[in-house]
Amino acid sequence: MLAPSMPPSAATGKTVRRASELQRAGPSAPAPGWLAVAKAGERNTRSAPARAARRNSAVPCAELVSRRRLGRTTSGQRPPRRCTPAPSAAASRASPATTSASRRARQIAASLRPSAARPATPSWRNTTPASPFGSRAAAASGSGRRTLSVNSHSGGGLRIPRLDLTARPQATSFASMTLPDPIFDPIAENLRRIHDRIATAAIGANRRPEDVTLVAVSKTKPIEAVRAALAAGQTIFGENRVQEAESKFPQLRAEYPDLRLHLIGGLQTNKARDAVRLADVIESLDRPRLADAIAAAIAKEGKTPTLLIEVNVGDEPQKAGVTRADADGFIDDCKSRFGAALAGLMCVPPAEQDPRPHFSWLADRAARHGLPVVSMGMSADFEIAIACGATHVRVGTAIFGVRPPAAHAEAPR
Repeated sequence: MLAPSMPPSAATGKTVRRASELQRAGPSAPAPGWLAVAKAGERNTRSAPARAARRNSAVPCAELVSRRRLGRTTSGQRPPRRCTPAPSAAASRASPATTSASRRARQIAASLRPSAARPATPSWRNTTPASPFGSRAAAASGSGRRTLSVNSHSGGGLRIPRLDLTARPQATSFASMTLPDPIFDPIAENLRRIHDRIATAAIGANRRPEDVTLVAVSKTKPIEAVRAALAAGQTIFGENRVQEAESKFPQLRAEYPDLRLHLIGGLQTNKARDAVRLADVIESLDRPRLADAIAAAIAKEGKTPTLLIEVNVGDEPQKAGVTRADADGFIDDCKSRFGAALAGLMCVPPAEQDPRPHFSWLADRAARHGLPVVSMGMSADFEIAIACGATHVRVGTAIFGVRPPAAHAEAPR
């Protein structure tokens, strides 16, 4: 048995174990003082690697913290938010008191506690990603609300923020990432559909589609709508009023020399000269006084437009046009006065009646007088008119859209 006076420095691991066995064998004997000191020295020897690892890693940690205050590391990258010593195998084996649960608890407490190392001023780390409405500062540390999700507080790698967008910024962001679609032109699409319907109706009536001319009625529509139709290939237009036509078509003729204008509305005698100067076709010749005014205007202007006689096929008192009873005599008078310039007839049938009898009557009357042009049929009935022999159809609403109610004082063209 070892002597009680043996100094602790003489004890070895084997000697300590032997002394412990003897102590257990004879509990009545007091343990020598050097034994406690030897055991403490053994524990210190076993934990020395862990302390050395922590001490060695604390030095670069301090250097990183000092460089963070200067702004950036030597490599040009931002330092991690917290500096945790790099784990080592020896340290993890020799530090049983340091558990993952305790580390996580310290991390949570540190994230909720404001510190000087994590200022509340906006920076690259506490600012939301760029949005259509500009950068938005995130809440400071310890405020109780988080707008960014960070993968790890202790790692020094790349942190990818989780975008927490509201509905409006998200929709705007998605729109900004989508390539713009080609501009959709409803007027061009409507024109294409109308031409398809004209071709179908003509073929169904054993006629050639090219024998039917489309007059796009642009009354009450802005010049931009006319220009869109011109860009789509439509060159023949109809207007009701001379004054409105004057505001649109002179400037358009400079851009589109092949443009042709039909005046299809009721014409006053005092506007006859303007009509002759402006229009290529006047479709509303309906009385002797107007015939006189047009003849005088032709003589003054030195220009002869194509003329159509408007017939009031329904004998409706609110509508313009020569009546059925007077149609034959008026046609003969105009043929003798204007000669080949008188090319045909035009009509607007009663809206509440079947248009077929009226269309058939007009086509038959034009054939009797040897007039090649029959202008009849509008957005609601042009296919019926084609089946009855129309050579010109006047379509407005189906191309340019519904007009304001004030524009419906007359039947829609």
